[in-house]
Amino acid sequence: MRREKGFSLIELLIVVAIILIIAAIAIPSLLRAKISADESSAAASIRQLSTAQVTYAASYPVIGYAASVATLGPGASNCSGGPSSDNACIIDNVLATGSKSGYQFLSVGSGGGAGTPNIQFVSSSAPSSPGVSGVRNFCTITDGVLRIDSGPSTAIAPDVATCAAYPIAQ
Repeated sequence: MRREKGFSLIELLIVVAIILIIAAIAIPSLLRAKISADESSAAASIRQLSTAQVTYAASYPVIGYAASVATLGPGASNCSGGPSSDNACIIDNVLATGSKSGYQFLSVGSGGGAGTPNIQFVSSSAPSSPGVSGVRNFCTITDGVLRIDSGPSTAIAPDVATCAAYPIAQ
């Protein structure tokens, strides 16, 4: 009697089952690692926006802090004509769009009345897809202290008062 060479159906099923078990163990770890990386990027971007706001206010004292994230970036000019109060060329064009690494960003100056400079700012972020790209919100205000909201809220902190209520990062 001749025996065929190769694997039996049972042997193949056992190998597939082992591969599926390994995948079931590895995939949640990969997702947690991606969320962690996105959150680290968001916190670093908030720090970058805070530094950019301070630089902008020092460069344009009549205006104070920038009115938007886009104002801090290169805009359509790509900085070929140099920085201006409308396109300060302080941050890159990816962050200036207000979205990066699964997070959305906001950075606005406020507190100035008509004809007076903006005397405070808030820079904040929230995950674009809560639970997938991140689970925490990050923000900073004029004091430059990073704050983190781990609560169920996925809304971006729109103003200084909202951000100031977040717990300070440890």
